[in-house]
Amino acid sequence: MKKITPTYLDSASTSKVDSRVLDEMLPYFTEYFGNASSNHLFGKKSKVAIEKARVQVSDIINCDSKEIIFTSGATESINLAIKGFIEANPDKGNHIITVKTEHKAVLSVCEYLETKGYEVTYLDVDKNGVISMDQLRETIKENTLLVVIMYVNNETGVIQPIREIGEFTRENDITFFCDATQALGKVKVDIDEDSIDMLCFSGHKLNGPKGLGVLYKRKDIKITPLIHGGGQENGLRGGTYNTPLIVGMGKACEIAKLEFKENVLKLNSKRMEIEEHYESKNIGKVNFKNIITAPHIISITLNYFEAEEYLMLKSKEIVASTGSACNSELIEISHVLKAINISSPEKVIRISIEN
Repeated sequence: MKKITPTYLDSASTSKVDSRVLDEMLPYFTEYFGNASSNHLFGKKSKVAIEKARVQVSDIINCDSKEIIFTSGATESINLAIKGFIEANPDKGNHIITVKTEHKAVLSVCEYLETKGYEVTYLDVDKNGVISMDQLRETIKENTLLVVIMYVNNETGVIQPIREIGEFTRENDITFFCDATQALGKVKVDIDEDSIDMLCFSGHKLNGPKGLGVLYKRKDIKITPLIHGGGQENGLRGGTYNTPLIVGMGKACEIAKLEFKENVLKLNSKRMEIEEHYESKNIGKVNFKNIITAPHIISITLNYFEAEEYLMLKSKEIVASTGSACNSELIEISHVLKAINISSPEKVIRISIEN
């Protein structure tokens, strides 16, 4: 009997590595395996590949390649950006502004910093998950040194008014850090046009490898490293370069930039089919239809099932996520859905697609 593989609809969690990315990476595991910090032929070969990848990564967000720092993932990049910035800039203040719907990596860092005496304001969102620019303006203080707001929400696909936020923070001489993990390859990201000072993303949400992340940092911004070592990444991230994964990240960014328009068209087409399926068959209601969202994330409130029950019943057909998090065998409603105050959050599923 032929084994049936369910359709994978959880790419916002992690995506499949593109075969072209894998092909680019493989020689650096076996043939070009030198340590990029070594001053010999094998090391120089790896170093050249890393610098090529740095250019490929910088091209997709329109920055200088020297402003790219490679990390182990977006979580490390978030920690490096926030902790590193406040430690390096004690004279700028001790007040941080973020949003209640941010990724847990951001919220956990902010909660930790509160125990160290820093003041954090958590902005509300409206019924669509979008912040109020008026509230942001009212929340700014003389001691505000950092605004942290994500580009695309990982649970809902909702896009924040990034350009407006960037213009406002730039006018007020406040540093703006943006988690763009779910935006790259799905939404146009341009750090210059968006006035973003620091930005992060990870490879495995972009059909690249797990275990590799990026932090963009504007040249004139000072941060303190989290990981001290051999001085790699201009002294900001010590440790032996993970050449194969860096090469893979570069290739994934190159492909995402070259094929951006085509991929977005494919994603929108798939999205329309999925939304039509759920609503025409009265299975569920698509959330956030009255605003523009990232094309790959679809939030649906089921009509007759709770999310866990539905996904178990459909486990041989699809793989997707619930709007809840399992913790110690208890179902806890997502902090994002709580902040939005969405009705019947226990019935919400997240479908996220690849091109």
